Amino acid sequence: MKINVVILAGGSGARLWPLSRNSHPKQFLKFNKKITMLQSTVMRLSNLSISNITTICNEDHRFFVAEQLNEIGKLSDIILEPVSRSTAPAIALASFISLKRDDDSSTLVLSADNDIKDIESFTVAIKDSIQFSESNNIVTYGITPNKPHTGYGYIKASDEIKKNIFHIESFEEKPDIKKAEYFFKQKNFFWNSGMFMFKPSIYLEELEKYNIEIYKACENATSSIKHENGFISIDKDCFLMSPSDSIDYSIMEKTSRSVVYRIDCGWSDLGSWSSIWDTSNKDESNNVSSGDVLFNNVSNSIVFSEDKLVALNDIKDLIVVNTKDAVLISSSKKSEDIKKIADKLKTNSRTEWEYPREVERPWGKYDSVDNGKNFQVKRITVKPGAKLSVQKHFHRSEHWVVVNGKAHVTIEDKTFALHKNESCFIPCEAIHALENKEDYNLELIEVQLGNYLGEDDIERFEDIYGRVKD
Repeated sequence: MKINVVILAGGSGARLWPLSRNSHPKQFLKFNKKITMLQSTVMRLSNLSISNITTICNEDHRFFVAEQLNEIGKLSDIILEPVSRSTAPAIALASFISLKRDDDSSTLVLSADNDIKDIESFTVAIKDSIQFSESNNIVTYGITPNKPHTGYGYIKASDEIKKNIFHIESFEEKPDIKKAEYFFKQKNFFWNSGMFMFKPSIYLEELEKYNIEIYKACENATSSIKHENGFISIDKDCFLMSPSDSIDYSIMEKTSRSVVYRIDCGWSDLGSWSSIWDTSNKDESNNVSSGDVLFNNVSNSIVFSEDKLVALNDIKDLIVVNTKDAVLISSSKKSEDIKKIADKLKTNSRTEWEYPREVERPWGKYDSVDNGKNFQVKRITVKPGAKLSVQKHFHRSEHWVVVNGKAHVTIEDKTFALHKNESCFIPCEAIHALENKEDYNLELIEVQLGNYLGEDDIERFEDIYGRVKD
């Protein structure tokens, strides 16, 4: 039987700071693998019979999703959330849109940031549980714990309905270590995987019953949807009326239609540095490393280095992450608390919580290589065939110097080509654009001068990526 799949690709991944940032969160990163978390989530579906895949993401991340799915040759509807409202509203959007196309097929809901080692067992479990979804149940998947874990919620199962399928007695919050050890010793406590299967109509029936505010807001938000360039947009004002709540709180803890399917598939929620350590290959001293890293008498640590040698001597149980603009050092036993660092950066209006030094854009990327009072220097890479928006800035002028490739530049009413080692000046408030018409990357150095150099100092007039605000 064919099913639909909904992939939740929202979230900021703050516990994996500084690699994961709000503008480029964990689900779009590779973490020592050849493919990203999102791509891995899609690829593990290859042995299932799928009718349709829908990915839900923040509007600001839509080009990550589109490009990464294109890289692996997979198509997906992409629903854009104008703001984050947690899992219950996101799933409601997908459910309403599915019913709009008269499709009430069983729908598998997955998070884009899970790791699954045993794809065969995952596939068998999904196929086996379809019958329960088709019988109007909401199926969630419980993972048999392999150790006491304080970073996961738990599901307490009651009587067994059939092999591997149970009624649910209760949902348990993330426990302290004493309670986690108790759960681990029992045979009826499972990790809450955050994976679900149900028919959209059943999900919406239960949502209307137990959280009418979310139901009404999402119903109104999808009453008139817009399809453009592969993206599905909803009504922002209506969606803003929705409370922010998880599917567990909104439905699963209240409904009588829920069942839990026990599944052993090497599942892990890659939400913290300790979970990255758990799922990675280790050396003989239980260390995980990536980049230029040197150990001397080091054990049980995880070290990532983006751009320089990191040497560690005579330590254990540490997390060390070096990026181009930040260094994190933490006890591995407190990895869940790293989110508090990102929260403090946001509270203090530090850009490091949101942007890495190298920022990806739909047209390419830029690297902020230097900055000071009233100036900033960026190295800009424009992909073949890509074009920056027609735009202007109110507080800065810009100098462009081509270091590789050929730039096609427009400044006000003049359009001209710039070759390697040639430059131009864009005055403050001049309307301008930049395009790469060649079949190789364009690289240039941009020097910004002005009394305000924030990324929001921009007015777009035309944009091939649909970023012009109404």
